[in-house]
Amino acid sequence: MKFFIDTANLDQIREANDLGILDGVTTNPSLMAREGIRGEENIAKHYKTISDLVKGDVSAEVISTDFEGIVAEGKKLAAINPNIVVKVPMIKDGIKALKWFSDHHIKTNCTLVFSAGQAILAAKAGANYVSPFIGRIDDSSWDGVELIEQIANIYAIQGFETEILAASIRNSLHIVRCAEAGADVCTCPLEPILGLLKHPLTDIGLAKFLADAKGK
Repeated sequence: MKFFIDTANLDQIREANDLGILDGVTTNPSLMAREGIRGEENIAKHYKTISDLVKGDVSAEVISTDFEGIVAEGKKLAAINPNIVVKVPMIKDGIKALKWFSDHHIKTNCTLVFSAGQAILAAKAGANYVSPFIGRIDDSSWDGVELIEQIANIYAIQGFETEILAASIRNSLHIVRCAEAGADVCTCPLEPILGLLKHPLTDIGLAKFLADAKGK
């Protein structure tokens, strides 16, 4: 399973990258605004900086909701760097745009997916990634990881090549459960990734080894 970090914060991207396990980055307008990045030109520059930092795919989100606008904006984003992936919302014109991008060899990530039916449409339209938002599904009293498992089963049966990118991950357990459910990628803030390092028995064991090494 690939690890993407969901942020626009350059320090966090560098920290995750320095671990040696980072495969890509996802961002959105809200994450950009959180870092004080606003305006088309500044956002484009920030995407360039991020995509220069990491070797893997960097999802850059469109804000248009009509076919012509999505395509025009996506073409500009894709031109920033070869590893930019155009992030397209799960709407009717988004599906049309996904097919256009697929036909023109521009990589895409279909975002705001909350059902298996939506995931099927995204795959049929040629999306490279589909992003089910499992945390938000959990918030509505459903199990988001079950959706990952359902999509993975459908894609395996139908032979779809679209990668399942588990998004809206809230904690380290989400990452583990998504790996079990068949997600190809998980994207989350830095904290859940670092949380995978933690276990009290590891701390106890290391303290014992260090104490024994010092002869205590």
